[in-house]
Amino acid sequence: MAVYVIASLTIKDAVRFEDYRRMLLPTMAKYGARLVARGVPTVLEGEWPRERLIIAEFPSMEQAREWWGSPEYAEPKALRQATADSELVIVQGA
Repeated sequence: MAVYVIASLTIKDAVRFEDYRRMLLPTMAKYGARLVARGVPTVLEGEWPRERLIIAEFPSMEQAREWWGSPEYAEPKALRQATADSELVIVQGA
């Protein structure tokens, strides 16, 4: 069953964050993932704590966890952590 990795971000260093964006897709593709949404969310109710949102679909929980802990994602992950305040969650598809 598909799972979704959802990241909410506030970017602190836009120039260096662009490097993260370029590195992200190739690392996800190796684990069967695809980017399904990214950008500035439009809040309909309540408050949203971050300025950006990214949603990626992975074929399984195992592949999402493998990607997150993989050597391929280690450098991009460190760059994201250095250039943005962020939260990442995994949620199972319906």
